[in-house]
Amino acid sequence: MEPFENSIPRYHAPMRFLACPFLAASLLAQNAPHIRDWRPAASETTAQPRVTCAALHGLTGYDLSVMAAESIPTRPGQTAFCRVLIQVMPEIRIEVSLPAQWNRRLYMFGNGGFAGESLEAPNRVAQRDTALRAGFAVTQTNTGHDAEREPGASFAANPQKLLDWAFRSLHVTAETAKRTVEAYYGMKPAKSYYNGCSTGGRQALQFAQRYPEDFDGIVAGAPALDSVAGRLRGIATAQAVAKAPVPVAKLRILADRVYAKCDALDGLKDGLIDDPRRCDFNAAIDLPACSQGDGPDCFTPGQLATIASIHRDVAVDGKRVALGFPPGAEAAGPNGQSGWDGWIMRDGGMSTSASMAASALQYMVFNKPDPSYQIAQFNFARDVKHLEPLGKMLNAKDPDLTQFRDRGGKLLMYFGWADPALNPKMGIEYYEDAQRVMGPRTSEFFKLYLMPGVFHCAGGVGPACFDVLQQIVPWVEQGKAPEAIEAQRLEGGKVLRSRPLCPYPQVAKYQGSGSIDEAKNFACSLP
Repeated sequence: MEPFENSIPRYHAPMRFLACPFLAASLLAQNAPHIRDWRPAASETTAQPRVTCAALHGLTGYDLSVMAAESIPTRPGQTAFCRVLIQVMPEIRIEVSLPAQWNRRLYMFGNGGFAGESLEAPNRVAQRDTALRAGFAVTQTNTGHDAEREPGASFAANPQKLLDWAFRSLHVTAETAKRTVEAYYGMKPAKSYYNGCSTGGRQALQFAQRYPEDFDGIVAGAPALDSVAGRLRGIATAQAVAKAPVPVAKLRILADRVYAKCDALDGLKDGLIDDPRRCDFNAAIDLPACSQGDGPDCFTPGQLATIASIHRDVAVDGKRVALGFPPGAEAAGPNGQSGWDGWIMRDGGMSTSASMAASALQYMVFNKPDPSYQIAQFNFARDVKHLEPLGKMLNAKDPDLTQFRDRGGKLLMYFGWADPALNPKMGIEYYEDAQRVMGPRTSEFFKLYLMPGVFHCAGGVGPACFDVLQQIVPWVEQGKAPEAIEAQRLEGGKVLRSRPLCPYPQVAKYQGSGSIDEAKNFACSLP
């Protein structure tokens, strides 16, 4: 067998691990398929199994049970593979899928929300199958509980399951997958990659910070890296909305006023806000106020206060505990639905961020579970301290990535500027913290990309479809660091707009001629 470094040729066809606007609304679908079209080059060395699939039952031990090891034959659109289902005590379910022709790489994809997804969920099967077709050994986990039996955060009533969801299941899955790969092919993976968004993005940073030896290349999309601040933001927003709900129908007016004031600040009126931090939108000044009562084309004083509170930081005793959302997500995406609709507010019901915050308060925060606990009971002056122990388990904010860097790891993080679920300013602050700790050469192993107009993980009014592992794999294996990444906005399979995504702090600048819908007419430069 020739050395791995010499057996991986320069790529002749695109390897597309896509972040595209086709994510389902469910929290459990935040990590949709990211691989498309790539096939190994003809000259690339592959590996074949050394034992039968059934022989992998022998991996069973004290804390690891191989529940099934089944050979899946070739079928239309799919390669033959060995599917191994494993349970690690107490309830961490792991799937390791091993193709008949292996490209000698391991690929793991992440979870969404409170996780607990079925390994048979259609979007997860699609993710696995596309990776298998590309020749990867593929692994995934439910993080230690079943969301059907323990919905929301209810699993956290079991302290071990909380730890498993927070971090243990991640390392256990990576180690178990590598052990399974070695048993089947007679060799360890030459390179390993992880890709996840949202909760999956937090998992990505947990790997880089806690388990720097597990993966060579990590893609962290819209990471929930400060889970405590995220929950506090959800609580504050829910309390404000409860006092004065803003009808979803009025979000169109809000979006129109936001974009009318801030779209052209970057020098180009194109339906995108390149850097919302420059947007000084003020709801009390920039929105039409109702002169009396309520109306469809104006906002009451309470509604104006609700909108202002969402844009404003949350502070306790003068100290910020959660960031305010930057303007931009109020706009409607390709489906006609505002980014705020569902995530931040919902007519006649609890928003997604509020329901997640409520579930966390009921099962994760206080000394014992209390399913009856309501968000209205939370007192910021009194109760913020109760989330501190949770932060020690969940937060992925450690900026010291020395071990990951020194072993050659590469980290690519991306965030939609119009993310209504997780604040993109969290990503900027973490990246800048890492730069302060790691020094001016941080970008040699860690890059951040911000996507104007893009919602949570994908979707929105901005170009959100790009090949994430087309960037990370050549970076890891060939030293080809990504610079500008071309992203596309797709509708009906057609490219409506393309733009370069630039490594922070650079932004895409129009060069003065040509279509504003074509990436070639933009260049990355400092603002």
